[in-house]
Amino acid sequence: MSEEKKGTAQADKAVKKPESWLTRCVNWFKTLPQRISKPFKNMFYELKKVTWPSKKKLISYSIIVLLFMLFMGVVIGLLDMGASALVKLLIA
Repeated sequence: MSEEKKGTAQADKAVKKPESWLTRCVNWFKTLPQRISKPFKNMFYELKKVTWPSKKKLISYSIIVLLFMLFMGVVIGLLDMGASALVKLLIA
């Protein structure tokens, strides 16, 4: 009996014809909206699981980030001015 099942499974595979280019193209367009919306749905469900910070923590974190950006801007500016002065000394 198991040989009969194997024989019919192989016969089903042999009978199945490859899809034509047109059929694959139509199926691609049919599933396009679903494929586009799926990542957005997943993102929505994941964002529901997020624990958001309180307003006080959010403000303090934002201030820390802004101060760090200001500090790094000063450091990069000083490095740039130093490199420019060094190049001027080497050229002149």
